[in-house]
Amino acid sequence: MKKSDRIAELVKGLGVRDRDEIDSRIAGYFECFNSGRYYEAHDVLEDLWLRQGKNNPDHAFHKGLIQLAGGFVHLRLQYLHPDHPKHGRRLPPACRLLLLAVENLHPYPPWHLGVDVAAAIHLAEETTEGIGEVGAWTNPWSPSMLPSLKLTFPPDQERR
Repeated sequence: MKKSDRIAELVKGLGVRDRDEIDSRIAGYFECFNSGRYYEAHDVLEDLWLRQGKNNPDHAFHKGLIQLAGGFVHLRLQYLHPDHPKHGRRLPPACRLLLLAVENLHPYPPWHLGVDVAAAIHLAEETTEGIGEVGAWTNPWSPSMLPSLKLTFPPDQERR
């Protein structure tokens, strides 16, 4: 089974469908992210990102959300396996991905395509601050306090 077929099945299994204003992969990203399934969130949105290509005006936006999920993949694995030779060293890459997410999301307005971009940026920055500095790394992620992002349109935002 091709990866794109696997992603389509995953999104279908989430019970998410395309709506006029939201692609099912974006909705699937949020459902996966908010339930702590960051790798799946990354994969679902990456499928859309790759199909759209670099000329799409939302290329960096989707890339930033993918990087945000990727940062949390690292945090989750480090939390679950802190003494593992590979997973124990995941805090610096998590920090780098979260900072890249901020960089890619920053050019977009506070609300874009139903996404509270300002909240996503704040989550990435706050988490990066929680990780700390070289030599004093700490993992701010915990399964008891999963971060949550909203996918909704504010009343005054025009839908595309």
